[in-house]
Amino acid sequence: MSYEDGHDNFKIGGILVLFILLVIIAKSFKWY
Repeated sequence: MSYEDGHDNFKIGGILVLFILLVIIAKSFKWY
């Protein structure tokens, strides 16, 4: 496992976290 592989996995994980946060924010706006 090289540094580049870990960096790519970190970027993918960060994108997933941002996507989940956007979904939660969108749902909270719909509730209001």
